[in-house]
Amino acid sequence: MMKIEKAIIGGTGFYDPLLLEERQELTVETKYGSAYLLTGRYKGIPVAFLARHGKGHHLPPHRINHRANMAALKELGVTRILATTAVGSLRKELTAGTIVIIDQFIDFTKGQNHTFYNGEDGKVVHTDFTEPYCPQLRKCLATVMEKKEIPFVNGGTYITTDGPRYETPAEIKAFSLLGGDVVGMTNAPEAILAREAGLCYANLSLVTNFAAGISPHPLTHQEVVEMMNEKADLIREIFLETLLAIPAERDCLCGVKEEYELGQ
Repeated sequence: MMKIEKAIIGGTGFYDPLLLEERQELTVETKYGSAYLLTGRYKGIPVAFLARHGKGHHLPPHRINHRANMAALKELGVTRILATTAVGSLRKELTAGTIVIIDQFIDFTKGQNHTFYNGEDGKVVHTDFTEPYCPQLRKCLATVMEKKEIPFVNGGTYITTDGPRYETPAEIKAFSLLGGDVVGMTNAPEAILAREAGLCYANLSLVTNFAAGISPHPLTHQEVVEMMNEKADLIREIFLETLLAIPAERDCLCGVKEEYELGQ
């Protein structure tokens, strides 16, 4: 199996990167479960693609095995990950179709096992999240969009909830007061585990609709899918061009951890 250092994670409405040569489907078995992946090459660069919700979008957000997904990518040799998410907007100025390079998150998930470090090996590991998303990858994404004159917002806070239900207007109001910009159901577990695994990770969020209480109508999954379908080719273009622009050397602190023996 070829070593693959770069990966794309697709969310709702983004299930295939296309344009990959030597495409192969594989299931990677890890101690946390299995993960379905697509591998190939883009302009000679080995690339892995992971559909976050599984093949055919059969997994609701609260059942995604994020640990298996991250472990599988790490096993392939991946060190850099570009991920896309569909999000609701908490700000009236962030209208549907807006692309946001997320730089912070607030995690409101409950009961999801999103750490690799439960102390089973006799060690406690604390991971710094001052910069939750890789600054080097974020800069690469921004540079590509600037060169292509693609409008985007550089920086934003992603509120993560469990799902699969949408949020109430009261929750959205509270999230907005806390400084949230967009809301979704998948990113914090994924970003946390990527950092714990020492992987560089950046997220490109596409606003698909206004959140509850801001939207003038009840929320539907259909409007999310329609907006993602409309922008899928653009996101694909951004990601594939960014893969070519990522420097060979990492200049970030994404692999740094604080580790000590239990009882010390």
